[in-house]
Amino acid sequence: MSEFQPSFLFQPVERRYRVRELNREIADLLSVEFSDIWVEGEISDVKLSRPGHYYFALKDEDSVLNCVCFRNAARLLRFRPEEGLSVAARGRVDVYEVRGQYQFIVEALELRGQGALQLAFDQLKKKLESEGLFRPERKRPLPVLPRRIGIVTSPAGAALQDLLSVLERRFPGLQIRVYPTLVQGEAAPAQIATGLRFFSENPWADVVIVARGGGSLEDLWAFNTEVVARAIASSSVPVISAVGHETDFTIADFVADLRAPTPSAAAELVVPRREDLSRNLESTLAHLQRAYRLLLFGKIRKLQTLGTERAHATMQRRLRAATQRVDELEFRMRDAMRVHSRRAGRRFEQAHYRLMQFDLRVRMIRMRQALETDTQRLISAELDMLRTQRTRIDLLGARLHSMSPLAILNRGYSLAERNDGSLVRDSGLLQQGEAIRLRFARGAAIARIETTEVPPGAAE
Repeated sequence: MSEFQPSFLFQPVERRYRVRELNREIADLLSVEFSDIWVEGEISDVKLSRPGHYYFALKDEDSVLNCVCFRNAARLLRFRPEEGLSVAARGRVDVYEVRGQYQFIVEALELRGQGALQLAFDQLKKKLESEGLFRPERKRPLPVLPRRIGIVTSPAGAALQDLLSVLERRFPGLQIRVYPTLVQGEAAPAQIATGLRFFSENPWADVVIVARGGGSLEDLWAFNTEVVARAIASSSVPVISAVGHETDFTIADFVADLRAPTPSAAAELVVPRREDLSRNLESTLAHLQRAYRLLLFGKIRKLQTLGTERAHATMQRRLRAATQRVDELEFRMRDAMRVHSRRAGRRFEQAHYRLMQFDLRVRMIRMRQALETDTQRLISAELDMLRTQRTRIDLLGARLHSMSPLAILNRGYSLAERNDGSLVRDSGLLQQGEAIRLRFARGAAIARIETTEVPPGAAE
């Protein structure tokens, strides 16, 4: 029997690949088999590229796995990869065809051991603090009494009701606008930042409150995000952070101009009670009145030392009139304050305007300037009068001196006097041998008459 011979022979098919084609097929196989898996290990050799891609390795006791987290996925990470962190990475296996190396494409990271949220909180806090966003000199003071208040919060939360209730109780009639946002979840940070930018770009609010009730670290996480922190830092309006309870701290608290322990406390910090404001205004008015009276008394003492009795009397009348004017203003101010208090609850702006119209400081400044001007005029008038009188006295003295006999003696003349002090006006009345006294400009002498001569033309 002859041996069976097949009509054809089986020969292996020869397959040839280019390097790139082989790497691509391997990549396709790996991506199908390992498309959505978790890998646990310790991070090492972290590098950050300029576009924002993270390159690092996951290692355990025996092996190393190269990993890459591209920018789009890195933006969603709650913490940045750091050397030595023990993590679980979710992603897929891929091949870097240029080098023929397989690598793990990371799409999410979870921390093992220490909480990821706490690590992300610490990392962001350290970053913003290094940029100076927490510096005290950046904090802006709040307005003493804001007329318009913006609130960024959830309209369905208890925080908003607490805020509105306390604001209405402390100072009714304020203007309030609420920008409704989510305060929890992935969409919350962007909405909160949009609300803050709304009040910053529209010049309406005097102060903005960003608020939320209490919760866990994860519940409050929207206020620990960088987008919210930078929106607060760039706001043109002072921002109060009122997030959580007294023991809760968020990144928003550190960046805001003021941190309130609760939403209710924020309402108490942003506006004073109307009754307290009225008492402060009355106290300020009393201080101003005392200060003005002290100023008046000081002017009186100054005028007493500088002016004459006439000037003093004149200034006394003016001071009494000024004091009476102050009392009149005080009575008018009291009446105005009562009217102002009744109307403040209905319309604060109108009450504020009326209060500025009755500001005693402006009247005090004007009256003080008028008083100083009148004082200078009175002193100048008295000095002019004294100079005029002195000039007149000098002229009269000169005339009197010119008519004095002593002035005639200085020109070389002398006076003849008898023993009884009478002047000798006629030589014919003198007797031979009679003694007379001759008085000169300087000194005197005794003379005796030997003979007398009759003036020409005189009768014998």
